[in-house]
Amino acid sequence: MANNISTEQTLTKKVWNLATTLAGQGIGFTDYITQLTYLLFLKMDAENVEMFGEESAIPAGYQWHELTELDGLELVTKQYEDTLKKLSEEENLIGTIFTKAQNKIDKPVYLKKVITMIDEEQWLIMDGDVKGAIYESILEKNGQDKKSGAGQYFTPRPLIQAMMDCIRPQIGETVCDPACGTGGFLLAAYDYMKHQTQDKAKRDFLRNQALHGVDNTPLVVTLASMNLYLHGVGTDRSPIVCDDSLE
Repeated sequence: MANNISTEQTLTKKVWNLATTLAGQGIGFTDYITQLTYLLFLKMDAENVEMFGEESAIPAGYQWHELTELDGLELVTKQYEDTLKKLSEEENLIGTIFTKAQNKIDKPVYLKKVITMIDEEQWLIMDGDVKGAIYESILEKNGQDKKSGAGQYFTPRPLIQAMMDCIRPQIGETVCDPACGTGGFLLAAYDYMKHQTQDKAKRDFLRNQALHGVDNTPLVVTLASMNLYLHGVGTDRSPIVCDDSLE
């Protein structure tokens, strides 16, 4: 447990320090965490291939190693921006993560810094709770930044916990959040239910079918999908869709 806490704190600090550096170059934190999300997904896909021999979910020519091998304008305008465009057209989880993806780090040296930071870690074998906690802590800091306007997407955790204490969802039930933001309520429901049984079929249902979220902002759909994915929820199909619940 202590090692997990240490890993979480160290990586969160590293991510936050780079955010501060990029902010000095006019790259806002919301833009930074969005690019971080795209790149992190590509890195974990590459680890899945290298460590477990799985076939890449990313089309050939748009995978992680293509980014790490380049620098300069070729990295930004040729490879990275083409990759975002291609993956935004994919279906299922990939298409959801890369919904209307655009590059916001146009200076090659800073894009390379983000890629290098991600490449230094082994993310896939990291404890799921640690990965999720790192990502959520970054989302929370972003939500506290009034200038970013992202606070609307991050409901305070004590409020979510109070809602959970009132609703008390039971495993086997479905949970929907029609204005899900970055997915905090859905994750709280997942955490509340996952300890209720050890039955594999019920836990699989919980991870892959029980949760449903909607948001009408592409950026937020990306962040919510990645947040759940890092917690082990919706690893094949994101439970989040980009839509207007009022329609």
